[in-house]
Amino acid sequence: MSQVTIYHNPACGTSRNTLAMIRNAGIEPEVVLYLQTPPSRDTLLALIRDSGLAVRDVIRQKGTPYEELGLADPAVSDDALIDAMLAHPILINRPIVVTPLGTRLCRPSELVLDILPQPQQGAFTKEDGEAVVDAQGRRLI
Repeated sequence: MSQVTIYHNPACGTSRNTLAMIRNAGIEPEVVLYLQTPPSRDTLLALIRDSGLAVRDVIRQKGTPYEELGLADPAVSDDALIDAMLAHPILINRPIVVTPLGTRLCRPSELVLDILPQPQQGAFTKEDGEAVVDAQGRRLI
């Protein structure tokens, strides 16, 4: 079993960049395609708790039914928000990465570098051309 897990959406550039940085550290993570295999309520609650974020911080608004479901209303409880994320996994922001060093919502993708248990093994450039790691594996941003 991998010591790194990524809750991944392959259609998302940030998620693809994050997965590539994990692999650039020589790690083959457990990849959870959370849109097809959503986390359980307990797992989702643990991910949010362990990330140190509020429930609202983990909800994705863009390209989701966030507005249509009335989730922008500040009166909507955390329990109701969790229920919505479980019913509509597209509402779970991504990528969430779990390592022995912590759990993080990796937006921007280079935040993953803070929690990887191994250093980068070479240069890394994001899909948009932004250099993140130099040839010696040192973080640039």
